Amino acid sequence: MTDPAGGLFDDIGDVVRRFDEYDYLLDTGTASALFLAIALGRPLLLEGEPGVGKTAAAKTLAAVLDAPLLRLQCYEGLTAAEALYDWNYQRQLMSIRVAEAHDAAITEADLYTEAYLVDRPILQAVRYRGPGVPVLLIDEIDRADDEFEALLLEFLGEAAVTVPELGTFAAPRTPIVVLTSNRSRDLHDALRRRCLYHWIDYPAPERSAAIVRRSVPGATAALIAHAAQFVGQTRGLDMDKPPGVAETIDWVAALVALGVADLTAPDADASLGALAKTPDDRDTVASAFADYTKGICR
Repeated sequence: MTDPAGGLFDDIGDVVRRFDEYDYLLDTGTASALFLAIALGRPLLLEGEPGVGKTAAAKTLAAVLDAPLLRLQCYEGLTAAEALYDWNYQRQLMSIRVAEAHDAAITEADLYTEAYLVDRPILQAVRYRGPGVPVLLIDEIDRADDEFEALLLEFLGEAAVTVPELGTFAAPRTPIVVLTSNRSRDLHDALRRRCLYHWIDYPAPERSAAIVRRSVPGATAALIAHAAQFVGQTRGLDMDKPPGVAETIDWVAALVALGVADLTAPDADASLGALAKTPDDRDTVASAFADYTKGICR
């Protein structure tokens, strides 16, 4: 296998600059993790609270590199047939019927060839033959079962997938692999050892404001600054689902849709459903919002 990183990025600063062109403001830590993962040809595990931009980082990486994005969304009960490979059973059955109609012999070996193989996202990444290398996003790996992680170990360690009937397929060029986790459960050490690791934290209010400004250009400077500060404060509250950057962007967009120029506007509290996602959180945020806006007015 060849190193996929040659010439993709000049240095960590180049990663930051090129992501910036796609309106994704990378912090130095995340940029360093992406650069090293590509330079070393290693999978990258991005962990962090929901809404901090893990999935968006992988999607933006594909856009920056003009590379195909292959996405595997994980969920409980995910199997190899959905993630690695499967067989075209209908086509196999048709071949059996055609052979019977012509009184021809057909063996099991005849039915388990590449002609009947169905590539799922992981095998697609291994067998990719286009220009450059693909970006494979294994999203929310923590939602899958423990057993599913074992299916990934060969691929993560060797960029290969073994199909018992056909043998091992190895990628001619190491694909770029990004795994994301919201840490809803602990991942196995075997998976972690095969990956580089980076934790994406909530951004500071100043950086959060800069991100929102890119995403909601119609918002006033006062609205963005106060919204970013308030969201930062809510993360210190006892909430079921603390708001992330994604929720901050949704909230400011909702405020703009309501014609709100700052949080002191009378209709501003009507937008809190974009920020709080459970009844208890709605009450908690509403109370904190009332106190916060009183402080602004003083």
